[in-house]
Amino acid sequence: MRPSTFRGLAALLLAGSLLAACADRPKSKAEGDDHAAAAADFERGPHRGRLLRDGDFAVEITIFEDGAPPEFHAYVYRKDKPIDPRQVQLSVELTRLGGKVDRFAFAPVEDYLRGAGVVVEPHSFDVKIRAVEGGRTHQWAYASYEGRTSISAEAAKAGGVRTEIAGPATIGELVDMAGRVEIVPEGKAEVRAVYPGRILMMRGELGQSVRRGQAMARVESSHSLQAYAITAPISGVIIEKNANVGGVAGDQPLFVVADPTKLHAEFFVYPRDAERVRVGQPVEVRSLSGEARLTARVEAILPTADLASQTLMAHVHLPPGAATSFRPGMGVEGSFSVGAQSAPLAVRTKALQRFRDFTVVFAKVGNTYEVRMLELGRQTPEWTEVLGGLAPGTEYVVDGAFLIRADIEKSGASHDH
Repeated sequence: MRPSTFRGLAALLLAGSLLAACADRPKSKAEGDDHAAAAADFERGPHRGRLLRDGDFAVEITIFEDGAPPEFHAYVYRKDKPIDPRQVQLSVELTRLGGKVDRFAFAPVEDYLRGAGVVVEPHSFDVKIRAVEGGRTHQWAYASYEGRTSISAEAAKAGGVRTEIAGPATIGELVDMAGRVEIVPEGKAEVRAVYPGRILMMRGELGQSVRRGQAMARVESSHSLQAYAITAPISGVIIEKNANVGGVAGDQPLFVVADPTKLHAEFFVYPRDAERVRVGQPVEVRSLSGEARLTARVEAILPTADLASQTLMAHVHLPPGAATSFRPGMGVEGSFSVGAQSAPLAVRTKALQRFRDFTVVFAKVGNTYEVRMLELGRQTPEWTEVLGGLAPGTEYVVDGAFLIRADIEKSGASHDH
């Protein structure tokens, strides 16, 4: 089976599994008029919150976040008429994916009860509410999920979903520079006559591949009148041809042969960065389109500066396989890792996704995936420091995160704030 066929089959398998999972799980639920996705799933009160009834007593739960960190506001009613919040003792318990429990006590403020503490994102949890008034106890429980989906292990594997454990990482400080790809000096050779004389034969055209030791010309020496063969000093491609049969071979090379697999990138290092660039530092080399990229290392820094620009030249070795994407003369960009610091908690940069107005990763617990809104620090193409929003040791999606996001968005397990 061709790779493209397998990928197509894997995508179909994942899509089928995701649709089945969507059909069985509860829809996203929310509290407050900004959580509008689940409007048809529960009764709403005058403040557009979730209205919970027990006989003629009712509690309306909202999450208030207008210009402030999210917090619970609760309004209490008897026979659909507001009552004094000081007559009610209220508590809320939130059980999050993975088992973490957040508990909130409430105190009266004006005409409502205010929860003590921030309702941390994501607003995705199993909710238990307890209210005591007039010697009576009222209790409710419900699920309110957002940014959450369940996928079988088989479907996740077929879709290319791969996870890692969040933990410390070494994050480099990057300096971006412009450069170009060139053939290394040892990857280019001139085919010359040993003794001057008349050219009797030439074999090879521009762009033709030749092997080391292959005869490329015959010349009759002007001194001995003896004919001798001239061979290719290296294997490669003819990039210059400077003579023809019947001409005279002298100081000018007959051919120039280059090996297109022996490449390096030459970068222009400005004075402000000259003291920070060192031999051996890793560099991400990218084509100007950004489609081709690889990681290589600084192999040399030339000691002389250009008179006009005052730039130094840094050479970055490119492996033989780079020749499929990088050609001599191409312009390139490079991110030089000029310093490295340890981050207590970091995630792979490629794992980051957008969800509502947040940058997130998707945490995995069993076969369930859920968003984690992140506060970010330093970032490189490989790693991004996490300052908040993710617990160390969390298993998170590195590859295939866009599939998780697409399933969440299709299933309605998200809402706008």
